[in-house]
Amino acid sequence: QLVESGGGLVQPGGSLRLSCTAPGFILDYYQIAWFRQAPGKEREGVSCISAMDGYKYYADSLKGRFIGSRDNAKNTIYLQMNSVKPEDTGVYYCATDLNRSNCKGVGNEAWYDHWGQGTQVTVSS
Repeated sequence: QLVESGGGLVQPGGSLRLSCTAPGFILDYYQIAWFRQAPGKEREGVSCISAMDGYKYYADSLKGRFIGSRDNAKNTIYLQMNSVKPEDTGVYYCATDLNRSNCKGVGNEAWYDHWGQGTQVTVSS
């Protein structure tokens, strides 16, 4: 099981940093994806961070604003959200696929076998 934190209420144009940890296992070797579920919409994959090759994927709506990173010493993955917009509002989930180390996009949601509980991000003035 993964654990997200860092969500909250932020004004448009502001910043927020989401964290994802794994109390039960080591994340170093696995790709980590971020999914987002906006109100009334299906959950979608928005970012993926590889474990080995340094590759980071971002959906077009996030490019240039969000930055994913890993701190293996802390067994934590981060999603730095900058210049946030109201359309970034939603529940953010981190997930890992223990069969894959490196991302090629987010891939199929069904691949991900460990999920966090989600953290709410609300962008509003």
